[in-house]
Amino acid sequence: MKKSILIVTLLFAGFAFKTATAQFNVSVRANIGAQPVWGPVGYDYVDYYYMPDIDVFYYVPNHQYIYQQRGRWVYASALPSRYHNYNIYNGYKVVINDPYPYRHADTYRTRYAEYKGHHDQEIIRNSHESKYFVNKGHPEHNNWKRDHDQRNYDRNQQNDRNQQNDRNRGRNDRNQQDNDHNRHNK
Repeated sequence: MKKSILIVTLLFAGFAFKTATAQFNVSVRANIGAQPVWGPVGYDYVDYYYMPDIDVFYYVPNHQYIYQQRGRWVYASALPSRYHNYNIYNGYKVVINDPYPYRHADTYRTRYAEYKGHHDQEIIRNSHESKYFVNKGHPEHNNWKRDHDQRNYDRNQQNDRNQQNDRNRGRNDRNQQDNDHNRHNK
């Protein structure tokens, strides 16, 4: 009977430990600063955009457009000349966080065909949310950076003052101990 209770207790403890451990394995991904200013707001993390108007993907981490040319997928830092009339700022963009979505382009073409011609997305460049100011292309970026740099400078100055005060306090404590020791030995 004691063995059964011990086994059940150990199993329960192991399960509780695994559950507690699993609760702490949370990762937060964000790449707002890497997203282009023409990207839609509302996404802290984006791998790809799909633009149904022109059937093109954009890979955010490498800043590359992915489009078909003569039946092959091409990666490029700019759109080809055939899209020169396309306005990247007001065309609809779909966020896709699946790996290699262009390999399943037919699925995305069908799923997002209804968004062709939509021009009602708010983009990062026009957002007044401060979290987007980290983006270098945002009109408020320089103000955000100046404020951010000033806050960091102020924080560093305060840390330096605190460290100096701690050192002084330590010296004063040692001096007091020396004085007490000297008085006691007289």
